[in-house]
Amino acid sequence: MREMRVRLFVLCLLGVSLLGTLFAAQRPFRQYWGVEYPSYPLPANLNERSEWVFSRLMYRPARIGPAFRWEGNWAEGGTSWTMDYPQGDRHMAAAVKRLTRIQARSFEQPVNLDDGDDVFNWPWLYAVEVGWWDLTDPQARKLRDYLLRGGFLLVDDFHGTQEWLIFERSMKRVFPDRAIVDIPDNDQIFHAFWDLDQRFQVPGFQFVYSHRTYEKDGYDPKWRAIYDDKGRVMVAICHNMDLGDSV
Repeated sequence: MREMRVRLFVLCLLGVSLLGTLFAAQRPFRQYWGVEYPSYPLPANLNERSEWVFSRLMYRPARIGPAFRWEGNWAEGGTSWTMDYPQGDRHMAAAVKRLTRIQARSFEQPVNLDDGDDVFNWPWLYAVEVGWWDLTDPQARKLRDYLLRGGFLLVDDFHGTQEWLIFERSMKRVFPDRAIVDIPDNDQIFHAFWDLDQRFQVPGFQFVYSHRTYEKDGYDPKWRAIYDDKGRVMVAICHNMDLGDSV
């Protein structure tokens, strides 16, 4: 009995030390300037630790025609990946804290796939305006590895045919061998917390003045996914919607 207690104590110490190693490996928080919020108050509790973090994927914008739509150095912020950032991220984190029992951090974490193995420290990723992303081949390989190891990616706020084709071009670099499919109504992802039997198109802020729920030719909302070999959703795709503006 005493030997069993000693073993359990050693295992607990090992677990705590591994957790400390994980936190030590994570890149420190850094706030970038955003398209809509070039200046935003820094969070007061920068030393906060948690079991869930709203992690936002940084990426290079796509070149359309002779020039970039989004000018600037994407690795320093101010391009398409910063839409609704950081306000939307912090509102979402507050909602997770309020509506679930998940210990959520109060502020976001921007994640750059070029930062060594840092992405593997953040198991949940959100990417916005992916109708304008352009992953490099090394970034696509790393994102594929991340997802196959158990990571999760939610993409949002892109609309219509052209933006779908741009999104799909990079996504095929990540998973050339896996199909993008519509998520069936009985999938557990729609029944994990609430039963989302009836879903609706979530419009962006443009609805206030246009009174349209859609943008461009993205008339119909689509909930799509890429699954792993065990039927787990690795990539959740919200097309023709803008969840970022809803929070």
